[in-house]
Amino acid sequence: MVKEREQLPKGRHGNLKLVLTEDVQYLGKQGDVVEVRPGYARNFLIPRGLATVPTKHNLRLLDRYKIRVRQAREARIADLKALAEQIQKLAGITVEAQANEAGHLYGSVGPAEIAKGLRAKNLPVDAEHVRLEGHLKEMGLYAVKLNLGFDIETEVKVAVIATSAK
Repeated sequence: MVKEREQLPKGRHGNLKLVLTEDVQYLGKQGDVVEVRPGYARNFLIPRGLATVPTKHNLRLLDRYKIRVRQAREARIADLKALAEQIQKLAGITVEAQANEAGHLYGSVGPAEIAKGLRAKNLPVDAEHVRLEGHLKEMGLYAVKLNLGFDIETEVKVAVIATSAK
C-alpha cells in the first residue's frame, strides 16, 4: 500500500503555516507562527533551517533551543559589557599617518585604522563597530564612538599624529 505524502499545515489563504527557528528579516522573530507561500517555505526557509513544521515535538524542541540561544545571547552581552568597560578605562590609542607641516593628512584615518589600533591593545574590535561621521583628515585628538552590538556603546579617544621622519 502506498503511503500518502504528509501534507503541510495550511493557513487561511492556502499558504503554509511554519514556525520560525531563527529571526527572519521582514518575516518574524524566532518562535513566531507565520504563513508563507509554499515555494518560499520549500525552497528557502525549510532547507536553510530557518523554519519548521509546527508539530508538538518541533515546538518542544524550539522551546529548548530558545533557552540555549537566550543563554548564549546573555553571555555575549556580558562579554561585550566587559569589553566596553576595558575600552572606557583605556587612556586612548594613537594612530600614525603621513601629514604635511600644516597638520593635514595626506590620506585619512578611518574605521579600519582605529579598529587596528584597538586590536593592537588586545581589544577585539572590528571596523564595523566604529562609528565615524567622516574620515579623520587632520592631526588631533578625537572622541570616537563605538557600537559593540546589542545597544552597547562606548567611546575611545584617538590621537592622530604624524609619522616620524626616517
